[in-house]
Amino acid sequence: MEVGRLLLWVGFILVLLGLIWLYAPGLLGWFGRLPGDIRIERDGFRLYFPLTSMLLLSLVLSLVFNLLQRFFR
Repeated sequence: MEVGRLLLWVGFILVLLGLIWLYAPGLLGWFGRLPGDIRIERDGFRLYFPLTSMLLLSLVLSLVFNLLQRFFR
């Protein structure tokens, strides 16, 4: 697959996600608040580690890129 075509698809997906994030924030409001996301808040200290959200994002992106690779091969 050509690098230019891949960059166009990645750009299109990023623009689409940006529009969703801007105009429909409720659709992605659950992201970062899943069970398994670590949040520790104390006086003068805040730790946020979205473990489950990042695992889910990694799984979805792996599936999408795998499907794109098979489709454009």
